[in-house]
Amino acid sequence: MSSDPNAKSRRFPLPLDKLGAGAAPKVREVLMPQRHLREAAADAARQQSPRGLGMDSDSVRRRMVQRLQQEGLNDERVLQALATVPRHEFVDSALAIQAYEDTSLPIGHGQTISKPSVVGRMIAMLFGGATARQTGQLGKVLEIGTGCGYQAAVLALLARQVVSIERLKPLHDKARLNLGAVRAASVRLIYGDGRLGHPPAAPFDSIIAAAGGEDIPPAWLAQLAPGGRLVAPTVAPGGRGQLLVVVDHQVEAGASRFVRTEHEAVLFVPLKSGVM
Repeated sequence: MSSDPNAKSRRFPLPLDKLGAGAAPKVREVLMPQRHLREAAADAARQQSPRGLGMDSDSVRRRMVQRLQQEGLNDERVLQALATVPRHEFVDSALAIQAYEDTSLPIGHGQTISKPSVVGRMIAMLFGGATARQTGQLGKVLEIGTGCGYQAAVLALLARQVVSIERLKPLHDKARLNLGAVRAASVRLIYGDGRLGHPPAAPFDSIIAAAGGEDIPPAWLAQLAPGGRLVAPTVAPGGRGQLLVVVDHQVEAGASRFVRTEHEAVLFVPLKSGVM
């Protein structure tokens, strides 16, 4: 992320692929009743960045990172990225005071922003892939489930390019607005079905999912580059809860194989098909 003090106020053009989007609706001007005007003003006020909470202070994020470090997150690259991205700008202002607690928070439409510890843990796992170990960065990343855009902003500091897919149009639009306040030109937002991945941009050196399904969709494996690593939650054996799963695409003697390992229990929203 740039150290330019004016960077926060700048906007960047995010390339968008609106899969299946229809023509823009016609707009007509209407007179709003006073009650609606008051409600609109209240909504606008809620969209403003929090003031007087100290949320824009680097020290607030540093304290969060120190707690995560004490709990075992030790990848300096990931810690620095978490210390850089202003998480409070990706949640509703009413929840901003909780932004640097290690907790998931609602972002609307039945979705949540993941705990900072979970975001850090999964990204640190990506760095264990063969290509990431060799290059020291995550290369081209596919993110399944953009949500509010927070994890994409963290990934953008650690990858060459981030392609992020969101199936819910309101969240896709919200992420575009949130990321517009951050210099993250390497992020490409896709409105589409995350289970299908994004073949036009494949292969990917790293794939990370923010939703858990019954198993890893075959499309993700097909789009994982040799030497690449995938990290995603899946339903645990017996259907009880979810586990973090890591899949490495290894190539030996000219033959590809996918090596799967299972890790700790997690809790993510379900992975669903289609767009809304």
